[in-house]
Amino acid sequence: MSAFTLDASLTMTWCFQDEADSYADRVLNSLTHSHAVVPEIWPLEVGNVLLVAERHVLLASSNSSHFLDLLRELPIQVEYSTQQRMFSVILNLARDFCLSSYDAAYLDLAFQTGFPLATLEKSL
Repeated sequence: MSAFTLDASLTMTWCFQDEADSYADRVLNSLTHSHAVVPEIWPLEVGNVLLVAERHVLLASSNSSHFLDLLRELPIQVEYSTQQRMFSVILNLARDFCLSSYDAAYLDLAFQTGFPLATLEKSL
């Protein structure tokens, strides 16, 4: 797999053993010879999943910190959108495909870059 757009649903399987997935493992392994791009909401989504897991005592904060350190070492590039794009193109994609605006941001980035979208979200 060359460059690809990565979403948070797939990313978080790398953190939780009970969510292990062979496709997600292949995507992670591909980062040894490729890179991923993510929309600017990706770090917030990842952080939110970690916080919720900590609050439900499913993950220690030290494990969250370790996971974030590991993510920082991967070739994952955050791409930024303008407010105008968020309020027009991304919102329209969400409407057209019955997606959340968050999921539409991943789809928009995949369309913009021409990179395939690595996701576990059925709607995408």
